[in-house]
Amino acid sequence: MQKYKLTLSILIFSLLPLSLLAGPFVLILSQDDLKDIPSSATTTDADPAESLPEWDEFGDSDSKPEHELEPGSWRPIFEPDAVNSSTSESKLDTEMEQYYSAVEKILSAVSDGEVGVMEESVAEIEELASVKGNSHAQSVLGFLYGLGQIKERNKAKAFLYHNFAAKGGNLQSKLAIAYTYYRQHVYEKAVKLYAELAEVAVNSFLISKYSPVIEPVRIHNGAEENKEALRKSRGEDDDVFQILEYQAQKGNAGAMYKIGYFYYFGLRGLRRDHAKALAWFSKAVEKGEPRSMELLGEIYARGAGVERNYTKALEWLTLAAKQQLYSAYNGMGYLYVKGYGVEKKNYTKAKEYFERAADNEDAGGHYNLGVIHLKGIGVKRDVKLACQYFIVAANAGQPKAFYQLAKMFHMGVGLKKNLPMLFPAFVRLVKDQSDCLSGCSLIFSLLSESLLLLDIVFVDNFQATGLYKLVAERGPWNSLSRWALESYLKGNVGKASLLYSRMAELGYEIAQSNAAWILDKYAEHSMCVGESGFCTDSERHQRAHSLWWEASEQGNEHAALLIGDAYYYGRGTVRDYERAAEAYMHAKSQSNAQAMFNLGYMHEHGKGLPFDLHLAKRYYDQALEIDSAAKLPVTLALTSLWIRKNYADSFMVHVIDSLPEFYPKIEAWVENVILEEGNATILTLFVCLLTVLYFRERQRRNAGVAAGEVGIPDQPIEHAPPAPN
Repeated sequence: MQKYKLTLSILIFSLLPLSLLAGPFVLILSQDDLKDIPSSATTTDADPAESLPEWDEFGDSDSKPEHELEPGSWRPIFEPDAVNSSTSESKLDTEMEQYYSAVEKILSAVSDGEVGVMEESVAEIEELASVKGNSHAQSVLGFLYGLGQIKERNKAKAFLYHNFAAKGGNLQSKLAIAYTYYRQHVYEKAVKLYAELAEVAVNSFLISKYSPVIEPVRIHNGAEENKEALRKSRGEDDDVFQILEYQAQKGNAGAMYKIGYFYYFGLRGLRRDHAKALAWFSKAVEKGEPRSMELLGEIYARGAGVERNYTKALEWLTLAAKQQLYSAYNGMGYLYVKGYGVEKKNYTKAKEYFERAADNEDAGGHYNLGVIHLKGIGVKRDVKLACQYFIVAANAGQPKAFYQLAKMFHMGVGLKKNLPMLFPAFVRLVKDQSDCLSGCSLIFSLLSESLLLLDIVFVDNFQATGLYKLVAERGPWNSLSRWALESYLKGNVGKASLLYSRMAELGYEIAQSNAAWILDKYAEHSMCVGESGFCTDSERHQRAHSLWWEASEQGNEHAALLIGDAYYYGRGTVRDYERAAEAYMHAKSQSNAQAMFNLGYMHEHGKGLPFDLHLAKRYYDQALEIDSAAKLPVTLALTSLWIRKNYADSFMVHVIDSLPEFYPKIEAWVENVILEEGNATILTLFVCLLTVLYFRERQRRNAGVAAGEVGIPDQPIEHAPPAPN
């Protein structure tokens, strides 16, 4: 029987974690790889669907404020106003008060460099964790053991405490465990944890449109500070924000919406403030601003800073939709599916609203249509059609669509489970507009650097883990990045380092590189606290090395380059040329010119790589092709190659080989002698004196020449007297 292969696609490559980039491998799945799920009858408004409860996107779990979704979060410390405005239960029990007090002391101690206060607060955390069994204190204790801060660095104890904390309901510990399994390639365990965390993240998303992706800001570009990104994150001190605020105060509705939007989500370095967001949105809707109407509908549906009121939510969403803001139809359809703010559930009307949104190219509309067709809510159940809708939504960046696709891989809904492939990888699905209703044929471009030693990967757990991770990292714990950046911009490097380190443990690559960069850039001023007091140079180098290594595993080429340098020069670790070459190869695979140059140098000198002048030249040439700024060093390197090839064992070759040893001595002499404060002053005065004497002498000579030209009159030429006879 002929197999018809019809292609579906999603371009999710750009949204995948950078950890999963490597050589591509393509696998095509035919109809035989799909599960045939018989279509079901249409679900009526009075007869809700009972099948597949695990797929009930429109189930009883309502969107909640972030502090309720993430118990034990540090949000009450950093955003107390937002927490108090979203809940009537502002009173914490004694145990939680002790917990937050101890955490606040830890943050204060790293800010002020008070090791004694740090030790006292860690003792309080340990008592809460060990004696009272507080899961959130156990999570902090696991973090401290993993970091080696006031506790001996012990990954086994860190994992143990995180395990206890996760079982007690701490979601950050659950994310830390999931990332640990992910690094170890134990996908059957990682996928379950990431699935639970992704569900929490989805519950924090908006109902009518997807929340803005609040990506952590990379505070450095290579070895330098990322000044442009930091400039845009200065919050109320930013000139652009102040101009926007001025325009809003003058009555500009668009500016009012933008300011409210920034406050609601905590964007551009602003601290999240639901009360200010509500105030600006309310002013904007008085001028007929539709986007503010939609977000007011979201606020009332979620109960963010106000008492939850679905009737008002529907009113605002309806007003926004009437002004052709098509994403608002998603919120209206959601309320009709749930029966909130309306007389009764109405699946037919909900479907109509979702179709209006989708017809106007709104990703949320495609996603919601996918859910109702997958579930059979008000329509005939059709998994293949649902698959098509999810792919369109995912292609537009809808995070909930990634979540549903992850479920399809994980649970084998619509796809057979354990589909083997012979190369490690991750998903890239390439779109084709051909008909996909009669069958699904998926093209996977499998990309992974971290699984090069494996022979077989199974599609469901591997693909699902990556997709779940993508969604889970957008959960409420992502707020750590805002607080860390805010601390850094205020000059509180110690607190920023601690927060980025906490986030690094959860698997965020940007946080890993930021924390490592702070340790390297600020050295002893980074307020790095080690096992007993401030970090020694060895502890700080080791901590930075571990963070750079984790970031390099997730595709950070600069991190891979630094790891290579650490092994090559023996910085914070034992010198190992072979491991340095491995790290440089990893950076080279991401088209890093410096890594290519370093590999050429290692081939030229036979360090960590075979002595091979031809390969050395190839790498030097590639470095120049990637980066034209490398012209001078590449030219010098090629000259060195020519001398080495044509004058082997000559004096010039020995001089070239001695330069790496000679240069550090010159550098040390300049630093210790020339740049020493007293010597530098004397040298500067001496140079100034020589300069003055030089110009005085030059002036004297010029004056003499000028005097000779002006002061000696022209003399007539006299004939010499005739010589006597």
